Order: sequence, then C-alpha cells, then structure tokens
Amino acid sequence: MTTDRRTALADTAIDVLARDGMRGLTHRAVDRAAAFPPGTTSAYFRTRQALLTALVRRLADRDQAELQEAGRAAGRPRTVAELTAGLTAFTARRLTGEGRLRTLARYACAVESVRHPELREILTPRDNAARSAVRDFLAAHGVREPEERTNTLLACVDGLVFDRLVSGGAVAETEIEALVAAALSPAGTP
Repeated sequence: MTTDRRTALADTAIDVLARDGMRGLTHRAVDRAAAFPPGTTSAYFRTRQALLTALVRRLADRDQAELQEAGRAAGRPRTVAELTAGLTAFTARRLTGEGRLRTLARYACAVESVRHPELREILTPRDNAARSAVRDFLAAHGVREPEERTNTLLACVDGLVFDRLVSGGAVAETEIEALVAAALSPAGTP
C-alpha cells in the first residue's frame, strides 16, 4: 500500500503542479487534491524537495512508458509521411488532455532543474522505442550521425510543443514535415 500511496501522491503532485505552478505545489495542496487527510503527503515526502523529486521521477516514468508504447504501437516508420504523421500525433497528445498536464509539469520541472541538477538528470531523455524509431529511420535514410540528428529533430519538435503550449493552437503537420526534411538534408537544414 505504501508504494501505491506514494505513486498516487506523485501523480496528484503532477496535476497540482500543472494546474497551480511551482509556487502552488505544496504538501497541503497535494493532500487536498488527493482527498487525503492533512499531513499525508508530508508523511511520505518529508520535504518539498523530496516531493518534487518523487514528482519528477513519476513524470519521467510515465513519459517513458508512453513513448515505449507509442513506439511499439506505431512500428518503424518507412516513409517521411509516416514519420511526420507519428510526430504530429505525438505533439497533439502533448498539447491536449492529460498529456497537456504532464507537459506543463515537465516544463516547470525543467526550469526548476536549473537550480537542482539532480532533477535534470532524471529529466534527461532516455532511449525508448519512439526515439529508436526516429533514429533508425534517419539512419536507414543515410543520415550521418543519426543520434545527433535525432536529438536535434526531437528538440525542435519539443520547441514547437512549448510554443503552442504558451501561444495556443496545434502543431501543423507541415511544420513537422519541414523539420523532418531538415533532419534528412545533408547539412541538417532545408
């Protein structure tokens, strides 16, 4: 039960952070949002830093599971159109519903990681089926240094997600198509 309660509190903390921002992330706010008695969160996570670290670990685990599943479900893209469609669908998931909440929390944690390097290490992208699919696609299309190009492509996609999170709207498929074309070009630019 302790593990389940810790997980429930970390999941609730993600939602509180997404909704109320870093200043709103308190033990009391998590207790209220989880409908647990006052003091529950602080019994499991004694300090705010312990709560934040648990939140970041849970966020990274959930993201990793989502990316593993997305990569497996979509399979290996064979064409630019398939890769573009997959990345466009990914951006839509990151900008709507529960994915939007996690994205808001992830960016708040990324900013906080500037002051807390231990969080940065947890947030560092890890290999997963989706990342491997992109890297393998680029390698199969003759891209030199596919790992670096994958990192750049995915960072650009992430930038579009951030922009639309702040300014509103969706990421257009044509924007993703242009990024894929740049990743495939010999110099890495269109």
